[in-house]
Amino acid sequence: MLTDTKIIVIGGDARQLEVIQKFSELDATISLVGFDNLQNAYSGATHAVLDPELFDDADAVVLPVVGTDDNGVVETIFSTQEIVLTEACLSRLPKHAKVYTGMAKPYLRQLCASVGLDLVELLDRDDVAIYNSIPTAEGAVMMAIQHTDITIHGSVCMVLGMGRTGLTMARVLKGLGARVKVGVRRPEHFARAWESGFEPFYLKELASQVTGIDLLFNTIPTMIITAQVIANIPPRAVIIDLASRPGGTDFRYAEKRGIKAILAPGLPGIVAPKSAGRIIANTLGRLIMDERAQGRTAP
Repeated sequence: MLTDTKIIVIGGDARQLEVIQKFSELDATISLVGFDNLQNAYSGATHAVLDPELFDDADAVVLPVVGTDDNGVVETIFSTQEIVLTEACLSRLPKHAKVYTGMAKPYLRQLCASVGLDLVELLDRDDVAIYNSIPTAEGAVMMAIQHTDITIHGSVCMVLGMGRTGLTMARVLKGLGARVKVGVRRPEHFARAWESGFEPFYLKELASQVTGIDLLFNTIPTMIITAQVIANIPPRAVIIDLASRPGGTDFRYAEKRGIKAILAPGLPGIVAPKSAGRIIANTLGRLIMDERAQGRTAP
């Protein structure tokens, strides 16, 4: 339980509601910043403004999946007020406190480093990323169905990357009856893809491998689908880029060639915010409880 644990939840979208609910169930004391228009009432939660004094005795600060922008602004859909996280706020936190977010931009990393606070990026964790790969793959399939006039069953699909998202994506497509080609860099990934019943190839062969595909799903966050590659992709094909912005596709050249290319980061929060929120909430609850338990047993 999180009894006597003070947590500040700042901004976010529908996923944060699952986080707040989880903290409430664990008996935490919750301060909500940037939830002015939220109608729901949660046990143990009170609305607050972003004031440095609020941070004086907090045990944790929870930010949205994308913590802040490059200027410290925290996005929220539950308030019209601009929320800017500053050093004046975080410097008031006790030394044991931690800041939690999904992924941090340089502003937030530098801010936490400047005041000596631990920053936990949840999407860097294997467990969170693997769980998140499920709504990502389902959302990608939804987009593929919306933007093609063929069935996935019997189609030729290509997945770039054999990481946490790529493996789930390939399995889902194979389960739907697609022929699945998987682009990899490492021999062990080649072996695993072959063992799983996919058609593996090395990414250095990508330009020659894309001929004849119907759908291309990219999970690699570097420029991989270049103009040279796109020149060999059939005009009917659709590219769905699941990598974080700006993606790994030359979107300008794809448009020039008349190939539909869609950048689709953050699908869990779009297609399944409740499930995505539960993934984050369960992980946060476990992490903060572990931190509190360690603090109580430390000499």
